[in-house]
Amino acid sequence: MTSLADEMFQASMDWNPFYATLLGLPGWDDELTDLSEEGGQALQARIAGILLRAETSDEDPVTLAVLRHQAHSISDKIEARLYEHTVATSLHAPVNGLLMMAPMIDMSQRLGKIARYVEQAGDRVRNSDRKPLRRHVESGATRLERFLASPVEEWEGDRSAEIRAAIAGFRDVLRSIENPRGDDQPGLCWLPDGERNYANLARDYTTTSYTPAELHELGLDLVTRLREEYAEIGSRVWGTKDVPEIFHRLRTELLWDNEDEMVASALEAIARAEAEAPNWFGRMPEIGCEVRLVDEAQRPNAAIAYYTHASLDGSRPGIYWLNPLGATERSRTQSEVTAFHEAVPGHHYQISIAAETDLPNLRRFARIEAYIEGWGLYTERLADEMGLYSSDEQRLGVLGLDAMRAGRLVVDTGMHALGWTRQRAVDYLRENTVMPEPEINAEIDRYIEAPGQALAYMMGRLEIQRVRAEAEAKLGDRFDIKAFHDLVIGSGPMPLSTLGDLVTDWAV
Repeated sequence: MTSLADEMFQASMDWNPFYATLLGLPGWDDELTDLSEEGGQALQARIAGILLRAETSDEDPVTLAVLRHQAHSISDKIEARLYEHTVATSLHAPVNGLLMMAPMIDMSQRLGKIARYVEQAGDRVRNSDRKPLRRHVESGATRLERFLASPVEEWEGDRSAEIRAAIAGFRDVLRSIENPRGDDQPGLCWLPDGERNYANLARDYTTTSYTPAELHELGLDLVTRLREEYAEIGSRVWGTKDVPEIFHRLRTELLWDNEDEMVASALEAIARAEAEAPNWFGRMPEIGCEVRLVDEAQRPNAAIAYYTHASLDGSRPGIYWLNPLGATERSRTQSEVTAFHEAVPGHHYQISIAAETDLPNLRRFARIEAYIEGWGLYTERLADEMGLYSSDEQRLGVLGLDAMRAGRLVVDTGMHALGWTRQRAVDYLRENTVMPEPEINAEIDRYIEAPGQALAYMMGRLEIQRVRAEAEAKLGDRFDIKAFHDLVIGSGPMPLSTLGDLVTDWAV
């Protein structure tokens, strides 16, 4: 008999079959997301039925908490009609996401469905009262034109002409949009039902009851406190506590000489982390993590670094991807912290260990970003406890990423709930982070097209730190850091409140 957890997992993979293929799970390799409004409504009804039966289910409480989160998260995203105004160059944009994912997974069984998928995306955009930003229309269409002008890629198989005709059609839909939004109205609050939809998405992504206004104030407070840490470490590195001067020097000094340096630094950092990990973890992944460069064709649209998890059959290891594009213009101070976050002991440990458990698939592979990204941020600070940072310069890199994540709480809520313009958000990150200008603009555009997602990172870290501190205070000398880490990442992704209950029950 199929459990409710398995039913919910089936529904979540039907909603995102690319993820199933990335995991190496059979059954979805010939599927694409149904982008139609009718398809979304049918999935919502299916999920509502699962939630109704969950009310009287005797399944494990943690599993039920994960089920409810995944159900509400998917339903809220469908309700927000994000497909209708997400058209630029991120993974969240359906057509661009297809072009980014296709080279990474087996597309052979899906080729005959791609044209219809792209046409569905066009239908949603063409008939919507939710307009994308003018700049996103332009960048999305430019991206598609670049693809259409490029040589045929291997994944297109014998359907290239059909696929490219559909892509050209979607480009034409973008070019025909009348009255797209300007930069003065980037957030959901400017769209029908936007305030309600954003509040739901903020709840889903943070798994907390914080309101957007409360998240905004928390971000402002964190940014202020981080300036004190900048002054402290900056005084040791450069002999100055002047934060604007520290920011300027971080933007203009300590840059890579070449991409080989960047790769070597990542390899060395991961090797140090793997050597020290047995002192902090009782359980470590059975599968390894490799460092690879992003394929050249994907570099203009790829993040500067990211992780893809191993396949379940072990045929593909965990991979820490580095994008060398513009390496000599980037600060080397963020090399180690990013490696610890994305690879070891960050996402590689958390995702691989969960996959190696005998938990239900829903628990092993749930997309709960406050937990997943919260763990990544937690390990950035944990790495300092582990003695992994090679210098104060690298600790400044920790602050650089912290400031970005704290700033996300401010600008994401600012745009989507408080009516900020895009330029105001750009100016805030420019003043309060050391991010280079191109990265600031790319990040802001990402937040616009993935409302609420950027809130998950810092909220997750703060909660993991909180429950650890409570357990340490309660257990005193009996607190075992290895056992704590094994509990947190060996139990699979879960809402933060559920994690808190789990740790409370453990700390007796």
